[in-house]
Amino acid sequence: MQLGAFSVSLAVKDIEASKQFYEKLGFAVFHGDQAQNWLILKNGDTVIGLFQGMFENNILTFNPGWNQNAETLSEFTDVRELQRQLKAQGITMMTEADELTTGPASFVIADPDGNTILIDQHV
Repeated sequence: MQLGAFSVSLAVKDIEASKQFYEKLGFAVFHGDQAQNWLILKNGDTVIGLFQGMFENNILTFNPGWNQNAETLSEFTDVRELQRQLKAQGITMMTEADELTTGPASFVIADPDGNTILIDQHV
Protein backbone atom coordinates (compact mmCIF):
# COMPACT_ATOMS: atom_id res chain seq x y z
CA MET A 1 0.00 0.00 0.00
CA GLN A 2 1.54 3.31 -1.11
CA LEU A 3 0.30 6.21 1.02
CA GLY A 4 2.23 8.99 -0.73
CA ALA A 5 4.55 11.68 0.56
CA PHE A 6 5.09 11.64 4.33
CA SER A 7 5.38 14.55 6.73
CA VAL A 8 4.80 15.28 10.37
CA SER A 9 2.33 18.08 11.04
CA LEU A 10 3.30 19.80 14.28
CA ALA A 11 0.80 21.71 16.40
CA VAL A 12 2.92 24.69 17.49
CA LYS A 13 2.25 27.49 19.98
CA ASP A 14 4.35 30.17 18.24
CA ILE A 15 4.94 29.62 14.53
CA GLU A 16 7.75 32.19 14.30
CA ALA A 17 9.66 30.65 17.23
CA SER A 18 9.17 27.16 15.77
CA LYS A 19 10.26 28.30 12.29
CA GLN A 20 13.43 29.83 13.71
CA PHE A 21 14.15 26.68 15.73
CA TYR A 22 13.75 24.31 12.78
CA GLU A 23 15.79 26.60 10.51
CA LYS A 24 18.65 26.14 13.00
CA LEU A 25 18.28 22.39 12.39
CA GLY A 26 18.72 22.93 8.65
CA PHE A 27 15.08 23.13 7.57
CA ALA A 28 13.98 25.76 5.06
CA VAL A 29 10.48 27.03 4.30
CA PHE A 30 9.17 25.13 1.29
CA HIS A 31 5.54 26.20 1.15
CA GLY A 32 2.83 27.81 3.23
CA ASP A 33 1.66 31.17 4.53
CA GLN A 34 2.91 32.30 7.91
CA ALA A 35 0.18 34.99 8.04
CA GLN A 36 -2.34 32.10 7.94
CA ASN A 37 -0.34 30.27 10.66
CA TRP A 38 0.96 27.37 8.57
CA LEU A 39 4.34 26.59 6.99
CA ILE A 40 5.87 23.52 5.34
CA LEU A 41 9.62 23.09 5.84
CA LYS A 42 12.11 20.68 4.27
CA ASN A 43 15.53 19.36 5.14
CA GLY A 44 16.58 17.03 2.33
CA ASP A 45 13.64 14.64 1.85
CA THR A 46 12.33 15.25 5.37
CA VAL A 47 9.17 17.36 5.50
CA ILE A 48 7.50 18.92 8.53
CA GLY A 49 4.52 21.20 8.74
CA LEU A 50 4.12 23.88 11.40
CA PHE A 51 0.50 24.69 12.24
CA GLN A 52 -0.44 27.25 14.89
CA GLY A 53 -3.95 27.07 16.31
CA MET A 54 -5.27 24.58 13.76
CA PHE A 55 -5.31 21.33 15.76
CA GLU A 56 -4.47 20.09 19.25
CA ASN A 57 -1.93 17.34 18.65
CA ASN A 58 0.77 16.42 16.18
CA ILE A 59 -0.39 14.46 13.12
CA LEU A 60 1.31 11.95 10.84
CA THR A 61 0.39 13.08 7.32
CA PHE A 62 0.47 11.19 4.03
CA ASN A 63 -0.29 12.79 0.66
CA PRO A 64 -1.35 10.30 -2.05
CA GLY A 65 -0.40 11.56 -5.51
CA TRP A 66 2.64 13.55 -4.35
CA ASN A 67 6.32 12.85 -3.98
CA GLN A 68 8.38 14.48 -1.20
CA ASN A 69 8.69 17.66 -3.32
CA ALA A 70 4.88 18.02 -3.62
CA GLU A 71 5.12 17.09 -7.30
CA THR A 72 2.21 15.16 -8.77
CA LEU A 73 2.91 11.50 -9.49
CA SER A 74 1.77 9.99 -12.78
CA GLU A 75 0.45 6.91 -10.97
CA PHE A 76 -0.81 6.62 -7.41
CA THR A 77 -3.53 4.97 -5.37
CA ASP A 78 -6.47 7.34 -4.90
CA VAL A 79 -7.37 8.30 -1.33
CA ARG A 80 -10.83 6.71 -1.70
CA GLU A 81 -9.26 3.38 -2.69
CA LEU A 82 -6.88 3.56 0.27
CA GLN A 83 -9.88 4.20 2.51
CA ARG A 84 -11.73 1.17 1.09
CA GLN A 85 -8.68 -1.05 1.62
CA LEU A 86 -8.20 0.10 5.21
CA LYS A 87 -11.90 -0.27 6.07
CA ALA A 88 -11.81 -3.80 4.62
CA GLN A 89 -8.99 -4.54 7.09
CA GLY A 90 -11.09 -3.33 10.01
CA ILE A 91 -9.55 0.13 10.44
CA THR A 92 -12.08 2.57 11.90
CA MET A 93 -12.35 5.97 10.22
CA MET A 94 -12.46 9.13 12.35
CA THR A 95 -13.46 11.09 9.25
CA GLU A 96 -14.08 9.75 5.75
CA ALA A 97 -13.51 10.82 2.18
CA ASP A 98 -16.68 10.96 0.08
CA GLU A 99 -16.34 7.91 -2.15
CA LEU A 100 -18.68 9.44 -4.76
CA THR A 101 -16.21 12.22 -5.56
CA THR A 102 -12.91 12.45 -7.44
CA GLY A 103 -9.86 14.64 -6.94
CA PRO A 104 -8.80 16.13 -3.61
CA ALA A 105 -10.15 14.41 -0.50
CA SER A 106 -8.98 13.17 2.87
CA PHE A 107 -9.71 10.84 5.74
CA VAL A 108 -8.42 10.52 9.29
CA ILE A 109 -7.62 7.42 11.32
CA ALA A 110 -5.85 6.83 14.62
CA ASP A 111 -3.31 4.20 15.55
CA PRO A 112 -3.81 1.98 18.64
CA ASP A 113 -2.13 4.64 20.82
CA GLY A 114 -4.40 7.42 19.61
CA ASN A 115 -1.91 9.08 17.27
CA THR A 116 -3.78 10.84 14.48
CA ILE A 117 -2.99 9.91 10.88
CA LEU A 118 -4.24 12.15 8.07
CA ILE A 119 -4.39 10.81 4.52
CA ASP A 120 -4.75 14.04 2.53
CA GLN A 121 -4.84 13.95 -1.28
CA HIS A 122 -4.43 17.32 -3.02
CA VAL A 123 -4.66 16.15 -6.66
